[in-house]
Amino acid sequence: MEKPTEHPERANASVLGPMPRPPLAIQAVTLTLVPLVCAVGMAGNAMVVLVVVWSRHMVTPTNCYLVSLATADLLVLLAAGVPTVAEAASARVWVFGHAGCLGITYLQYVGINASTGSITAFTVERYLAICRPLRAQALCTVPRAKRIAASVWLGTGAYCVLWVFLADTRETSYADGVQVQCGYRVLRSLYLPVYFLDFALFYALPLGLATVFYALIARVLFAGPLPPGDPGRWGSGHQGGPTGQERFSSRGIRGALNSRKQVTKMLVVVVVLFALLWLPYHTLVVVNSFLSPPYLNLGFLLFCCLCIYLNSAINPIVYFLMSQRFREAFHGLFQCRLTQPKLPTQEATLVYCPVIKDYSQHRLRSWKEPGSLMSRQGGDPGTSG
Repeated sequence: MEKPTEHPERANASVLGPMPRPPLAIQAVTLTLVPLVCAVGMAGNAMVVLVVVWSRHMVTPTNCYLVSLATADLLVLLAAGVPTVAEAASARVWVFGHAGCLGITYLQYVGINASTGSITAFTVERYLAICRPLRAQALCTVPRAKRIAASVWLGTGAYCVLWVFLADTRETSYADGVQVQCGYRVLRSLYLPVYFLDFALFYALPLGLATVFYALIARVLFAGPLPPGDPGRWGSGHQGGPTGQERFSSRGIRGALNSRKQVTKMLVVVVVLFALLWLPYHTLVVVNSFLSPPYLNLGFLLFCCLCIYLNSAINPIVYFLMSQRFREAFHGLFQCRLTQPKLPTQEATLVYCPVIKDYSQHRLRSWKEPGSLMSRQGGDPGTSG
């Protein structure tokens, strides 16, 4: 992340006077809120990884991407939050050395960009599962999700090596000592093009794709045609009301549809929070690219950092509030009994895919071919709600 350091030519000059120190209020808030947010985020994201890895029923394509996102958020909290606290405690002096500056800068960008890649991956997976269900049977699988998540990490890891060559420590001499800071070795005008490339690839473009895909998903889930077996269709085809089998089918369809809606709402909340909580920081950097000198108010910089850390910490809370499966898994983790769930009832097992628009030619076949039935409670292989 862009650091509020001076230009190299100014930082290398000999400066007399006392070493500048952050206001006591800024220091107190940093040493209080940042550790709290980071501790909650680390615990929550570690729990997400544990419940998915240790609970076989939680291993779905969507949850594979959520594990990737949780791992990336853990990395952000460790690589960005811990140095922020250390600098605040030492009056804005970098204490991790030159190698630490290069390594921590690299890990910060890897975590940030891997989280964006994971969000994009589960957005595409949700689009396929809901809008292209027949294709999703082959594409939305756990092994493929693991390969895609690994590719996200390998790709972002290779891309972020660029930031290692831009990072550097610099020393500024004051009357009462030497201040060491971790920043960039080049002028802002030289590294801003790299930043804007990063901004486009890992913020603007993913949010644009998410907007389009979730609009298409909403059209299918909330504005599409009613699935076969909807109660509104009973009167036209059957005298005396629906049969027992039709009631059973209708309940299963509605359960699958409601589960898909709930999972989609949860993931939309994750994307919206990502967009909103990263907006102050990106706005600051974009505005500063046109200002000389840049706007570096310490209070606003702290607010931007807190928003970033909150984005990395809040997702497990969203899962707990909006996903019944995650709530049950978290409760099991607290009680030290991550066991497999009971076998789903027959009502929850036989579920016709509710999003195939042209369902007339599939209706009879769906009761004969196991491949057209959703055998997992929740409606589709990627559902985690």
